[in-house]
Amino acid sequence: MVGDVPVGGTHPIVLQSMATTKTQNTEATVAQSIRMIKSGAQIVRITAPTEVDAKNLKNIRAALTAQGYKTPIVADIHFRPEAAMEAANWVEKVRVNPGNFTDSKAFKIREYTDAQYNEELERIEERFAPLVLKLKKLGRAIRVGTNHGSLSDRIMNRYGDSPEGMVESALEFVRICRKNNFHDIILSMKASNPKVMIAAYRLLAAQMTLEGMDYPFHLGVTEAGDGEDGRIKSAIGIGSLLEDGIGDTIRVSLTEDPEFELPACQMIAAPYQNRKDGSVNVSVPAGWTGAHTDNFYHYSRRPSRTVNVGPFSIGGETTVRTVIHGGLNPTAENMVLEGQLRDSKDFPLEFVEWNLESQKTLLDLRASYETLKKQGNSPAYLARVRPSSPLTLEALKEEGVHAVCLAFPEAQSLNGNTASELEACQRVAREAKTQGKPLFLEAHDAQTLLTVAKSVASITWNIVLSLDGQDASSLIRQYRFLAADPFIKESAFPIHLKAPKNDSYAEHRIQASILFGSLLCDGIGDSVQAGVGRDLKQDLTLVYNLLQGAGVRISKTEYVSCPSCGRTLFDRQGCRRSLN
Repeated sequence: MVGDVPVGGTHPIVLQSMATTKTQNTEATVAQSIRMIKSGAQIVRITAPTEVDAKNLKNIRAALTAQGYKTPIVADIHFRPEAAMEAANWVEKVRVNPGNFTDSKAFKIREYTDAQYNEELERIEERFAPLVLKLKKLGRAIRVGTNHGSLSDRIMNRYGDSPEGMVESALEFVRICRKNNFHDIILSMKASNPKVMIAAYRLLAAQMTLEGMDYPFHLGVTEAGDGEDGRIKSAIGIGSLLEDGIGDTIRVSLTEDPEFELPACQMIAAPYQNRKDGSVNVSVPAGWTGAHTDNFYHYSRRPSRTVNVGPFSIGGETTVRTVIHGGLNPTAENMVLEGQLRDSKDFPLEFVEWNLESQKTLLDLRASYETLKKQGNSPAYLARVRPSSPLTLEALKEEGVHAVCLAFPEAQSLNGNTASELEACQRVAREAKTQGKPLFLEAHDAQTLLTVAKSVASITWNIVLSLDGQDASSLIRQYRFLAADPFIKESAFPIHLKAPKNDSYAEHRIQASILFGSLLCDGIGDSVQAGVGRDLKQDLTLVYNLLQGAGVRISKTEYVSCPSCGRTLFDRQGCRRSLN
């Protein structure tokens, strides 16, 4: 319990944010806290860098209560145990950073003997135990919040700046809490790199299980930035862990006024709020055989063969490729409308998916290909069509078609008609082999896709696999099942990730981030497609930003941007507003 707010167990995921005002400015801090609460914050965090700041938490708490707000407050403590002891008198939870609560960063290189290391732990306990006992007496909670960027010299010298070091840094403090029979503990493993964050939380969950612990987790990608980049990076890190069933309270750290963090929190948490059975839905398809990798705690890309598609390649050691949809009503004119795709130097156009629904759409594809080619922008075109369509074989002979995507849009597409559908696929596969072009195979579920892939692989191995669905969570499980299947592991076909459609761009961006982030940070995915053809330039920008957020393809400068709080002594948000 944090005040009267339950965190963990079967309770919904709790949303929170943090004030950016100076803590000694009571009026400004109270006003900003109320804006956060009205935007959906169930817990408010306020920095207390000094004892003077900590004492003023009394006035902030009193002012909020007087205005009818009982929302719990968390005091954020760095460097000063004395500030933590004072803050405990006035707030419902205290957050400490084990990297600097008792240690000052000296960047010393030192080899610790076991005896010397134990001496350091005794020193930590001497400084930390009084706070633990006070919190226990007052009925307060604590968050032991490890930060990847502020590990102690002791941890750095023994473990390096690794997920293992982050976990041990937190557990050193947790063991002191347990020694004093104090269990109102929440843990966090924050990093600005989602891959590091995901690995650290997974490792922490595993280590806690080994040590008989079950404390709740606070999730967040620290210093995520602002705008689309900050929301994408946060959704990748937080959403990927919620997909694993890990996470009880979340904060999206944006370099914006804190009330703007809450809508993103709400969108990320929404699919995972039904936890009546004690966990989110982390079931997998029937026949699950395990992950594509034996190591969940360190990134490694799934091995795959290289498939050449026109001027580009997918899989192998090739960078993760980008695909956009040619438009809901594709025409040559739409593809170059207002120069949307012309001169795309920052985000180069690589693959275009084009729906073939009639002879006219095939003619439009040809015209679009020729138009872009004249402009010196020659993407690879994927003609998406049903296997039995009369356009399929014709498309394979088109110069502008570099691959055909055989799409099975319904999960029951093979039921009752398996033989004829597979025969159609095999006819297309034979023609594709003759033309020297690869096939993208797309189905609504992994089992159907496996059946089709096994049938076509008897003719050609020049194949890329893809799933098309309406639910990001289901797609994540289906893609993981596919990557772990023994036949797919052995054949090493590249995997194309495709985001489901959503009428709201804001929600689409969050769900695509969770889908791609979960898979790419696990090393699954050789190409990605986030757009549905509403705005081609927006689609192209989004897909590159998603790859950047997942850390698998860097296409622009990476900003690590603190959301700012009272201890930074710099008003980043105010500076940004004045510049705008």
